[in-house]
Amino acid sequence: MSEKAVVIYSGGMDSFTILHRAHRDGFELYPLTFDYGQKHKKEIAYAQAVCAELNLPHRIIDITAINQLLQSSSLTSDKTIPEGHYAADNMKSTVVPNRNMILLSLAIGYAVDIGASKVFYGAHSGDHAIYPDCRPEFVHAMNAVAQIANYDPVEIVTPYLSGDKISILREGLAMGLDYSKTWTCYNGREKACGKCGSCVERLEAFTLNKAIDPLIYEPVA
Repeated sequence: MSEKAVVIYSGGMDSFTILHRAHRDGFELYPLTFDYGQKHKKEIAYAQAVCAELNLPHRIIDITAINQLLQSSSLTSDKTIPEGHYAADNMKSTVVPNRNMILLSLAIGYAVDIGASKVFYGAHSGDHAIYPDCRPEFVHAMNAVAQIANYDPVEIVTPYLSGDKISILREGLAMGLDYSKTWTCYNGREKACGKCGSCVERLEAFTLNKAIDPLIYEPVA
């Protein structure tokens, strides 16, 4: 019998790659997607479509009630999504307070409930500068807690923690993955904006991998 694993699956590039990697490696997967009131809710539809294609038991969990506690972030409020690279200080407005601790806690609880021993989570080094809850010290601390928080220990698996989106994309392209099935843009409009930090990092990864991004972007003004 295959080992059960939960995958925190947003519908973006990183979690898309980790989902397929874990699927390739033979895990019995239980993808978990969270609706926390994010502006880019469009990513949820992308996650749903991929899981249906792979015939995986996908759960979409509505935790939008917490949105009223997280209004300091431009992703969960009426604040404007900043433009530019993640290295820029203005991108800190996209930090959702305690988001990954909340999501990991729920995923660990789900893993214990279904008898899964692992939770896959797509943190990577490209997010370290802006997002404290993607840094190694946070992940290692959460992993330590996950070993003792329940009768059944759960391992948080982060294969890309020391890599970046460029290397993640490189691996995914080598696996033959179709990234038109992912959504990255923080603006949930019909087309990707190409200007927010998430879009900029995505486009940079494709350029450095000498590949063409299959997503359609808004025309440059």
